[in-house]
Amino acid sequence: MLLRVLGTAAGGGLPQWNCACPGCAGARRHPSRRRLHDSLAFHRTPTGPWFLANASPDVAEQLESHPTLRPGAGDARTPVVRVVLTDAELDHTLGLLRLREAARIEIWCTEPVRKALQISFPLGRVLAPYTELTWHHLPSGTDAPPAVVAGLEVHAVPVSSKRPRYAADEAAHPAWSSALRVRDPDSDRRAVYLPALAAWTDGLDDELAAADCVLIDGTFLDEEEPRRTGFSERSASAMGHLPVLGPTGTARRLHALGVRAHYTHLNNSNVLADPGAPEREHLAALGLDVAQDRMVIPL
Repeated sequence: MLLRVLGTAAGGGLPQWNCACPGCAGARRHPSRRRLHDSLAFHRTPTGPWFLANASPDVAEQLESHPTLRPGAGDARTPVVRVVLTDAELDHTLGLLRLREAARIEIWCTEPVRKALQISFPLGRVLAPYTELTWHHLPSGTDAPPAVVAGLEVHAVPVSSKRPRYAADEAAHPAWSSALRVRDPDSDRRAVYLPALAAWTDGLDDELAAADCVLIDGTFLDEEEPRRTGFSERSASAMGHLPVLGPTGTARRLHALGVRAHYTHLNNSNVLADPGAPEREHLAALGLDVAQDRMVIPL
């Protein structure tokens, strides 16, 4: 199995178009610090079929930046695009609109996500005149048989009932936001993709400990970052993202589990986006690191 890191930034990317914070200003001065919206591509084999984990607003640039994700020799177009969604947030679904040139888009998601994209934010109706949409249920729970997407087994691991703002009136559901557990049936290698984590839920230790690689929410460095930087009056956890460091941070838990983990979904206020930040050395000492755009992870 091969993972291609298409982007690693939280909402707005880095730099964010309307922001002149130190992180955005630094990314404008140093192009190597620029980050596209968080997303992944999964392959069973390096040159085989692939699927996207989320479809970000940058999806066209992301696909173009990886030659193996472009149409193959002799192919006029990419006929089918497969997308597995972790949630219904705009940053993870707006890219579906940019994929409308495909002959067919196959989408795997949980029930509340599908309803949101068919009712509250009706992407399905908007896209229908342009491309064929096929919806598939993304199973959750250890007893449910997995979805098979591009030859890989995929489960949803519900982690949050946090709804998108546009879907605030829709029913509560534990699977509004999920991690993806992806397994290669040939090698039994497993990856967990967890771009948004509001709380360390029961069973998450076991889920991550069984993974060969984890890409996890690194939106904020610590609990007070949103307030300290003026990003929000709420704490990191109140915004739906456990911080990396501190008493409620994920770094100490990941270190205790001894898993191979990469932080992704970095906010523009997070100093971890700076390759020279001393906080990165602290993570390295714990055996953790920060994912980079265009990074390729073989498993």
